[in-house]
Amino acid sequence: MGGAISLLAVNFVIAQIFVATFLVVAAKSRPGRAAAWCAAGFAVASLAAICEAVVPFTPVPRLFAVGAFASVLAGFCLLRFGLGLFYGVPAKPSALSAFFIASVALDLAIYDLPRGTLQHAFFYQTPFFLIQAWTALAIIRSPRRSYADRILIGFLVLNALHFLVKIYAAMAAGAGATASDYLQSPFALISQALGAALIVGTGVAILGVMVKDIVDKARASSEIDALSGLWNRRGFIERVTPLLQSRSANGPGALILTDLDRFKGVNDTYGHHAGDEVIRQFARVLLDLMPSRAAAARLGGEEFAVFLSGVDLADARVVAQGMRAAIAATPIVGLPETATITASFGVAAIAPGESLEMALQRADKALYVAKAAGRNRVECAEPSARVVTPAVSQWIRH
Repeated sequence: MGGAISLLAVNFVIAQIFVATFLVVAAKSRPGRAAAWCAAGFAVASLAAICEAVVPFTPVPRLFAVGAFASVLAGFCLLRFGLGLFYGVPAKPSALSAFFIASVALDLAIYDLPRGTLQHAFFYQTPFFLIQAWTALAIIRSPRRSYADRILIGFLVLNALHFLVKIYAAMAAGAGATASDYLQSPFALISQALGAALIVGTGVAILGVMVKDIVDKARASSEIDALSGLWNRRGFIERVTPLLQSRSANGPGALILTDLDRFKGVNDTYGHHAGDEVIRQFARVLLDLMPSRAAAARLGGEEFAVFLSGVDLADARVVAQGMRAAIAATPIVGLPETATITASFGVAAIAPGESLEMALQRADKALYVAKAAGRNRVECAEPSARVVTPAVSQWIRH
């Protein structure tokens, strides 16, 4: 009994560590609600250790034995609810409640069956298997597929399968004749040892996906321009650079560089609030008119860039013309109805093997030409002077 009691104590302490950790995550991060439900799950499940430790010494062992079963199952249900919130595949509280009540009723019904038999072991372990499998399937249904998510799915599947293994282990090793004999049985050591390992693995895996989510969102926030909602220069470069490897017949794509005309005059005449609204409205124009696989950024001040993947120069020019016409026809809140905002555009087709920086320089030259020619117009850059042929690995200058 001493070994089993020690493992119960270890499992209880481990659960409390995870409770505290998830509460910190809940207080400090965006997945707060999900983390709070996970903390509640570990807290409730840990009560099973207290119940099982009391069973041999109480005159009402049925109450605490069923309480241990109910605590673990309730903890798993809370984890299912919390992870459902996190992954966007929520479980209906009514469905979880019905499952929990039916399972506890089943445990009460089989309480007097001989321990260590197939009937008792099967009906006792099956609800645990089902809730773990339900949780794993919910995450599989979600669109998230990072390594952290797959590791968590793996631990949930292991959790589910280990309850099936415990059916055989209870019969092979012996689970004691009654609930009071459980802690003295060889099965208790097996069950608690496996439980400790899987508690740690699953808890760490859940923390892993939540911490990754926090880091990913923080990184995305650092790459988003707060005023326009578009990528900033850093975010734009990181997203576009991999797309330059496109094998499209039209090449990697095209780059549109655009600059609002006489923007300083807007700030000076109507105030920075009106200038900010111009930036926001222009960003919406870019987002509305660019294709789905495009990326848009505010590079700084009133300068913007749009990358069009797999689009040739002629089509990119058409897109730029549409953007130019749209902003000129868009009324801006805070400006007089007679005020018109225009923008100039430089368009460059990106050659295979050409760097984004080189394409930006060529588009910038075209943009300068548009500005010098009177603004509110679209100019195209000359084709890149450097290309790479499939048979030659170095740059060739024509």
